[in-house]
Amino acid sequence: MAAMNTSATRPLDVCIRGGGPVGASLALALSRLGWQVGLVTPPAPTRSGPDVRTYALNAGSAQLLRELRVWDALPADAITAVDEMQIDGDAGGHLEFSAWQQTVDALAWIVDAAALDAALAEALRYAPHVQRLEQNAPAALLAVCEGRDSATREALGAVFERWPYGHHAVAARLVADAPHHGIARQWFRSPDILALLPFDRPQIGHSYGLVWSLPEARAAELMACTPADFEAALDEASGGAAGTLRLSGERAGWPLMLARAQRWIGPGWALLGDAAHAVHPLSGQGLNLGLADVRCLVRVLHDARRTSPWRSAGDERTLRRYARERLAPTRMMGTLTDGLLQLFAAPPGPLKDLRNHGLTLVDRLSPVKRWLAARALDT
Repeated sequence: MAAMNTSATRPLDVCIRGGGPVGASLALALSRLGWQVGLVTPPAPTRSGPDVRTYALNAGSAQLLRELRVWDALPADAITAVDEMQIDGDAGGHLEFSAWQQTVDALAWIVDAAALDAALAEALRYAPHVQRLEQNAPAALLAVCEGRDSATREALGAVFERWPYGHHAVAARLVADAPHHGIARQWFRSPDILALLPFDRPQIGHSYGLVWSLPEARAAELMACTPADFEAALDEASGGAAGTLRLSGERAGWPLMLARAQRWIGPGWALLGDAAHAVHPLSGQGLNLGLADVRCLVRVLHDARRTSPWRSAGDERTLRRYARERLAPTRMMGTLTDGLLQLFAAPPGPLKDLRNHGLTLVDRLSPVKRWLAARALDT
């Protein structure tokens, strides 16, 4: 990795704070267009074990990474195509999506988080217009990509509203005795939501990435229990649909919330990714929303420079266009996932039958399924 500089050696168009996938992708995309970029990255967090996170990336995100020449640099077993998704309610409701029905190559791709981080870091080493910095440097635009706990966003005075769910996500890598066949599975078992994402690490064709949303106390129990007890709980929750599941490595956990910034932009600054919004992982859209922010901001900046070259990258009229275009889709996704979560978190009663009939009804309504799939696929 290139050595860090304490100050920029060339005048900057954009200074980016945050070196995760959103910040790194933004730096690469702007560099490809010849923009001078400074990238300020915090020290990498210390991990007690391997990174068990996976990302579910849609077609729009995959296309961006292809354009940045990052996708093809990923190891083959770090990307697994999702050919089918099966969703089950808690009283017989069922909904299926397939790549074949949607006439696409894949519904999504499950990508190893550590492998993506490494591929982005390697691409940045050769990006001609990116300077790695230890601190902010003067620039026309400050792009904040630090995540939902962004200190820079707070310093800018952008209020970040949070609505904690009282749930935590538990993530892990699993190996199954049955092949996954590219099928992603999700169960809504009030108050839990269990997702198994087909993956090819550590065992090709037989591995899953687990994301399990549970009430905080139950999540703490599952984080602390023995592997055998964890696997027993997992087998019970999945009903054996994916075969016998065994842990492969450590578990990770984090709190879940719906969150959004009241303002995405200001004079000479813009928020992207989790610094601007956070949704429940049941939709698998967290990073997709952030990478869509990148695509939108890069396009808006490029269009403004082409048509109005006298405007700076931090021109507020240009940034307002970015905020307008991104506000609706992010709020829609947040509302959809929050509504679905609240519906299935409700205690047994009339809503139980309604939510399960609703799943089955959507499964039978092809136009509705196509609309939902198009929103998730970003096609």
